[in-house]
Amino acid sequence: MPVEVHIVTPEREVWSGETPLLIARGVDGEVGIQAGHMPILVQLTVGALKITQDSGDVVAVIDGGFLHVASEGGVTRADVLASGAELAREIDVDAARRTLEELQASEDVSDPAVRLAIAKAAARVALAG
Repeated sequence: MPVEVHIVTPEREVWSGETPLLIARGVDGEVGIQAGHMPILVQLTVGALKITQDSGDVVAVIDGGFLHVASEGGVTRADVLASGAELAREIDVDAARRTLEELQASEDVSDPAVRLAIAKAAARVALAG
């Protein structure tokens, strides 16, 4: 039985469907979720989220958030609640590269908000570029 996955941001549902394997990047490392997984709550960091599919993997970049996994009645559900998320096919690579270059040239590179924006742009470039 597959895992039911929902990737949600405050603006929209980015993706939903079923997968035999979901791989997410938590603050303590990667976690893999398969059917029957024990309940878990993982704080996500900026990075890739991989959803295995027979027709080809679905990959998204997540800007942080949480992964909540629950199993009930033989159904495993994984909810990715992210502050921002994009599927790889949605990413404008040229825009992400420009943003990354502009941020890296900024005088405020020591600012935590700028460092986070750099991580987000770099994740998009790495995933789609």
